[in-house]
Amino acid sequence: MIEDLVAGLTPGRASLYLLGLFVTFCVFRKFQASAKIARLGARAPKIPFRLPYALDWLYKTYEANQAHEDMAWWDESIKTAGGKTDAKTAELDAGISTRMIITKDPENIKAILTGQFADYGKGETFHQEWKEFLGDSIFATDGELWSRSRQLIRPMFVRDRIVDTEIFEKHVQKLIAHLSGSKSPSGGKVVDVSSLFFRYTLDAVTDYLLGQGTDSLENPQTSFAEAFRYVQRRQAELFRFGVFASVMSRTEFRKNLKIMEQFLQPFIDTVLKLSAADLDEKLSKRETFLDALARFTRDPRILRDQLVAVLLAGRDTTAGTLSFCLFELSRNPEVVVKLREEIGSRLGLGPDGRKPTYPDLKEMKYLNAVLNETMRLYPAVPFNVRYSLKDTTLPRGGGPDGQSRVGVLADSRVAYSTMLMQRDPDLYDGPESKNYIDPGKWVPDRWTSGWSPKPWQFIPFNGGPRICIGQQFATVEMGYTLIRILQTYDRVLPIPAAGKTKIEDPVLNCEVTLSPGQEFNCVFLKEGEEAAR
Repeated sequence: MIEDLVAGLTPGRASLYLLGLFVTFCVFRKFQASAKIARLGARAPKIPFRLPYALDWLYKTYEANQAHEDMAWWDESIKTAGGKTDAKTAELDAGISTRMIITKDPENIKAILTGQFADYGKGETFHQEWKEFLGDSIFATDGELWSRSRQLIRPMFVRDRIVDTEIFEKHVQKLIAHLSGSKSPSGGKVVDVSSLFFRYTLDAVTDYLLGQGTDSLENPQTSFAEAFRYVQRRQAELFRFGVFASVMSRTEFRKNLKIMEQFLQPFIDTVLKLSAADLDEKLSKRETFLDALARFTRDPRILRDQLVAVLLAGRDTTAGTLSFCLFELSRNPEVVVKLREEIGSRLGLGPDGRKPTYPDLKEMKYLNAVLNETMRLYPAVPFNVRYSLKDTTLPRGGGPDGQSRVGVLADSRVAYSTMLMQRDPDLYDGPESKNYIDPGKWVPDRWTSGWSPKPWQFIPFNGGPRICIGQQFATVEMGYTLIRILQTYDRVLPIPAAGKTKIEDPVLNCEVTLSPGQEFNCVFLKEGEEAAR
């Protein structure tokens, strides 16, 4: 009978049977997965889509990114999922093994980062997708690999190293000289602070890591800086497209990756030529990050991976935060006045102002309010991701009322957004409260007027075991930089972006980290100077 059936098969009929079997298999697997999720918990509201594998939704996500509208798009996708208007967790169930959960709920973020830390990690999928760029570094691994990376890096960011603010001074002075800018057609001195900060932080972090800065403040078109920027942007695009990234070209990506590695390799080769005695001798002088790493490992690949990871964290996050901070200071002159009053009363202003010490930076309340408010509104990593390492749950977001546990199968992608969470009006006093300050506005005074965020509602450096090792280094660098700039300049005036006639809210560029999506043009004036009319 089977032989008769096979003999009567035409190619067309065989293809039809195979298609039917495949569809039946998919339906069975979908039913099987749904049953398993139901045993774990409930479903989150579903994000609608029309095309297979949510291709239409993925394309709209890409369009939103290109238009710098990621925040509005993701927020709308979550809030309106399942026909709701107030959801904080949603899911995109686009096919077999392609379910993604998106959340801005602080309870879920807390569970991912600490309460259920063992259930969530970077996952092998993420590790493989990012391996060309981040290798086996701290940002791309779990378990023993991650633990070893963290133990390797931690000693480089102990307090004794961070208090040495001279690390920043020579680069800050070069930055300050550039803030005078060049003459614009109207006669004003205009500078794009974003471009300068990215060059400044690259110089500072490469000096700290390698003992030699890139000197990009003096030479803006350094090939390493351009390659590093391209690789990050392309890596974010590849990750955003998920399973479809395999058909996207990586030729230019690998070309720029090679430029990056060619820059780093001579430093790695040099340190590996040093004996243990040579490295111990350098410890008594000024030991670089790479010197310290080489005292613990002689593996050139490990050295390369950890350098790239710390470069990513040490350059872009700080540069982005400083850029948004200076932009907001420029359009909030009353904050500049208050901040300069605090700086002046403690350190002095102008040429007689002294350099801030580590205790100064920790104790200056208004300075820290300005930095905290910037990191609240513009967190350095606006969107992050973990993978479920086993079948597990999220504490909230499922069921009709959104209060039930969400069932999460192993190897599911779980995206969370600190930016959406930290701007969520539901986490603040409402407009009817006398203490109300619009959470969508940059207002440092909220931090000095009795308001403070509830636990896990403000996490600019993540939290739990994966909390950022370099957070103190970053806050010291940012605070030191702001102080030295405002000791020198009396006022910071905003200039509309090219083609604009007025100052508008900043354009947000969401890649691996958050950065400005347009120039942040400012005029810096010393006491007694006037802006050109």
